[in-house]
Amino acid sequence: MNSHQVVLITGSSTGFGRLFTETLARKGHTVFATMRDPGGRNAKNAAEIRTLAQKESLPIHVLELDVTDDTSVGRAVDAAVAKTGRIDVAINNAGYYLGGLAEAVTTEQARRQMDTNFLGPVRVNRAVLPYMRRQRSGLLMHISSGAGRVVLPSAGFYCASKFALEALAESYSYELAAQGIESVIVEPGAYETAVFGNSVTAADLARTDTYGAAKEFPAKLNGALLSAAGNPQEVADAVLRILETPAGEKHLRYRISAASLGVDEINALSRKVQASLLEAFGIAADTKFLEGKAVASV
Repeated sequence: MNSHQVVLITGSSTGFGRLFTETLARKGHTVFATMRDPGGRNAKNAAEIRTLAQKESLPIHVLELDVTDDTSVGRAVDAAVAKTGRIDVAINNAGYYLGGLAEAVTTEQARRQMDTNFLGPVRVNRAVLPYMRRQRSGLLMHISSGAGRVVLPSAGFYCASKFALEALAESYSYELAAQGIESVIVEPGAYETAVFGNSVTAADLARTDTYGAAKEFPAKLNGALLSAAGNPQEVADAVLRILETPAGEKHLRYRISAASLGVDEINALSRKVQASLLEAFGIAADTKFLEGKAVASV
């Protein structure tokens, strides 16, 4: 893989995606910063990114991409490849937080959460993988969360979306290893980004009101997360390090947080269990990366 890579990032208008865009581009990587409606609701954000790119001569290109729309995803990926001739890294970053007691989340709210946080990466990966297979190289990076490994009351659907994402990302890592394509998972802890400002709350307040003391879970959880929020640049710097790690030397999971909260222990146990499982089914050798590194390491 080239030292300077072509990277497509979803959800680049604000938050982690915006930081990833700037951090990677400043290191010489060509970045396609994608977002919904850059000519409308995100016009200001898109203009700021273009202005920065021009001012600092950064290789950043803004593209429209809605992860909930197959056609939009395909069009953006095709446009990126048409401009650069390749795509080396897809960073599945787009997502949002849905908080509130599980019973109070409507089925429509639950569907939208999964459509963005889980099916969004499915669409992006399906769009980029044919190009990566043609290159015999590539990296799928999935921005998950500690909530993809532990369960927080009043964040059940958000956790469910991240649990699903982690399962899929791990499956990709096994299935794509022999083709020279890697899949990794980044698990940030609490960081101060736009995710808090863009969060959605369970809509059925009448059901929430029947829960007594438990209805205070969302406020307590949000307060604890905000009080522990760190500098999000730490995550952007970690993403850069992962991206620049040589092929075959990357881990499957990266926990980026000042506090483990048990996530590191879960990951370590999962690695052992998965290794035994693959051996038991006789497919362990087929899930190793070409350079011989175990893709399922933590």
